[in-house]
Amino acid sequence: MFKSYPIILVILIIWGTCANALNILGAFTHHGKSHFDVFEPIMLKLAERGHKVTILSHFDNPSEPKNLQYLKFSTNSTPAIESIPVTDAEDYFGPGRLMTLLHESCGDDFKSETVIDLIKSEAHFGLVIVEAFISDCFISLGHRFGAPVIQISSSVLIPMFNDRLGQPNNPSYINNFLNVPKYNMNFWHRLQNTLMTVSVPPVFEYLMTAPQKQYIKDVFGSDAPCYNSMVNNISLMLINTHFTLNGAVPNVPQVIEVGGIHIGKIKKLPNNIEKWINESKDGVIYFSMGSMIKGHTFPEEKRKIFLKAFGRLKQRVLWKWENETMPDKPDNVMIQKWMPQYDILCHPNVKAFIAHGGLLGTTEAVHCGVPVVVMPQFGDQHTNARALEAGGGGVVLNFREADEEMVYNALKTVLDPEFNKKAKELSARFRDRPMSPMDTAIYWIEYVARHKGAHHMRTAAVGMPLYQYLLLDVFGFLAVCTLSILFIGIYVTKLFFRLVMSMFSKSDKKQKKLKKN
Repeated sequence: MFKSYPIILVILIIWGTCANALNILGAFTHHGKSHFDVFEPIMLKLAERGHKVTILSHFDNPSEPKNLQYLKFSTNSTPAIESIPVTDAEDYFGPGRLMTLLHESCGDDFKSETVIDLIKSEAHFGLVIVEAFISDCFISLGHRFGAPVIQISSSVLIPMFNDRLGQPNNPSYINNFLNVPKYNMNFWHRLQNTLMTVSVPPVFEYLMTAPQKQYIKDVFGSDAPCYNSMVNNISLMLINTHFTLNGAVPNVPQVIEVGGIHIGKIKKLPNNIEKWINESKDGVIYFSMGSMIKGHTFPEEKRKIFLKAFGRLKQRVLWKWENETMPDKPDNVMIQKWMPQYDILCHPNVKAFIAHGGLLGTTEAVHCGVPVVVMPQFGDQHTNARALEAGGGGVVLNFREADEEMVYNALKTVLDPEFNKKAKELSARFRDRPMSPMDTAIYWIEYVARHKGAHHMRTAAVGMPLYQYLLLDVFGFLAVCTLSILFIGIYVTKLFFRLVMSMFSKSDKKQKKLKKN
């Protein structure tokens, strides 16, 4: 009889897990694979925990795990960005162009047959998870299925989310996402940051929010949800940041930092790469500009500058280069179209990383304790680069101004043992947490589900009119009271002086009259 207890216990555990299982919908509209690489591990983990998960995105998984279904947008919207020349990246991803591209893409995706069929279906979801970037269309799926909405940001928090979360946004010390950050801002930096913080919301409203309201109306018709009510009803915001790297800011309970959530276990390196690294007695430098900016698009002049600088170093260089060949390549440089970046960075013989400042690569380098020469190109890369530099994990190099000496000196700086020590200290701070980023995310996602949206986590600032949030009515009232008191005081003082003067005047007249008599 007692032998059957373990089997009964397993059955009870399985039954309990199934009883609490959720039906979760994840909708991720952005075409960038680096964004999806943040979201997919979370959804996979939720499926692994027994929840039924549906992912709506531009990507799929050939080995579709159990409990998980992939739906792809049936749309002719802007295709996934596969190759951007390094010289064009900043112009291609300028804020205005990026916002236009994204809201148009969001509209196309939201009106796709896949989404329309999903909205019209009899499906039931207990939780909706959507990306927090520049588009809001898919928050409305929470309204459609009567489910709490959780958002995940693959980058630092976009400015427009501060108001809807009641998140403090003081420009005296909190850098705007679109502003090149300074970590001890002087007067001019604070002025620039303030102007940016004040001007961004109306620009977002004009370029992004207004068109998306129309997309939602077009799809839902008379059943379209109230936009303000919808965005103010977000249950949780998970952000791919951590204060040890991105700087300390006050977060409301709804905002949870899960920086490094995509980082998993280290895997064995391909034999040729492992051999190249192991045989380098002075260590290795890894060079990659990410998935969107291709190394082979380097201008000829810049490529030669880097190769000359590499030729002066004792270290070997692994360069992610999408062509088969590279002219004038020195013997200490190895090129390859694809490399397992995280596994390379965590190899103990890798001494430095040259990168563009994407948040995934930045957090991988910090996690592995590898110092970085950062050449930011667009978007949050400038923010990430300055944060890394401020934390002692790297140096920033201006790609457009860089010459051979600048490249060489930047590399010598990060290869210095003292700089390496700073990078290791930053790594220790980044990794020192009570729970892993993934466990943190899963706990709070399931917390929201357990407490039916967990709206008790919202502060009273959510949905509060701006004049109340800024205490303009209070300051106005106090100003009126103060002015009234001053006015009354001045008026009473004048009356008092008139009375006194009148008394003196009467006294003078009396004395003059007596003298005459």
